[in-house]
Amino acid sequence: MKNRTLLLIATVMAIAPAAWAQTQVDVQTMKGPGHATVKGTTRATATVESIDTANRSVMLKTQHGKEIEVEVGPQARNFDQLKVGDVVTVVYRESLSLSLKKNAGEAASVSEQPSMTRTAKGEKPGGTLGRQMTIVADVVEVHPKNKTVTLKGPKGNTVDLVVEDPEQLANIKKGDQVEAVYTEALAISVEPAAKK
Repeated sequence: MKNRTLLLIATVMAIAPAAWAQTQVDVQTMKGPGHATVKGTTRATATVESIDTANRSVMLKTQHGKEIEVEVGPQARNFDQLKVGDVVTVVYRESLSLSLKKNAGEAASVSEQPSMTRTAKGEKPGGTLGRQMTIVADVVEVHPKNKTVTLKGPKGNTVDLVVEDPEQLANIKKGDQVEAVYTEALAISVEPAAKK
């Protein structure tokens, strides 16, 4: 199920931003001592132009007149509730949070938590898919001249992380750990056509 969820997220996200011309994007950055977070939200809407029930496909039309054909897999229940004129909204959220852990002493690790919800039977199609990955890595080197920190992950691989903020960089020492939490979620909702 995890692979299907990730495949569905990848498929919808590959279609949505590239094809939906009126996407709205919002990015926020927050930082404090030993912590930094970047959050982004992308929102797109389209109207159902036609429905091919035999092939489970829907033709969507953006506000700019671009048409997009989307195949709807069997895991998306309530396909029969779709009507021409319905408005489909796709919202994709992702965030990356980095936290410095002093003297934590825990083993480097990686974990993943998928999530999925679907609308109840008989309602308009919709639901959410998401995942959260948490990685704890060891600080093995600090390079003040290059403004980088070398992190060693749970499989022994290393990566150099650029730290532009001099105060943040001065606070990081060899032996510290960095916890990275990456979260992504995709929500799809369908609203009935507006009555004229």
